[in-house]
Amino acid sequence: MTDDVEEKRSYPRIVVNVPVDLGIIDKPKGSSGLVMNASETGLMIQSFKDLSIGRIVRIEVLFLKDLQMMRFSAVAEIVWKDIYWWDDWEGYQYGLKFTQISNEDNSILKLLLSNLPKLKEISPMKRLTIDNR
Repeated sequence: MTDDVEEKRSYPRIVVNVPVDLGIIDKPKGSSGLVMNASETGLMIQSFKDLSIGRIVRIEVLFLKDLQMMRFSAVAEIVWKDIYWWDDWEGYQYGLKFTQISNEDNSILKLLLSNLPKLKEISPMKRLTIDNR
């Protein structure tokens, strides 16, 4: 068994640091967070909002391109969740998989990904996995 998750991915993850607004389906009040990495199929975000795996969220990602504010929107499913600590605050990391994204928004996402340096993520701790076989 290998710990290298990236070799299984069809689309590489690109390190980013841009804001994201989370709209919770069936809830009037949303939340915000930061996109930590992105690919053509999903995002890893950090937020202080406690959400459950399987929840469907509306996202809107904002970023600057050539001094112009750009944004794309999508609907995504939370496919994994981890707790993280920021100073004395408990927060959460989420893996989001896009379930709906328009062609126009997908083009804007690709614009964001194509203009970022291809930095490899360095995690202070490897993710622990449990094999129940």
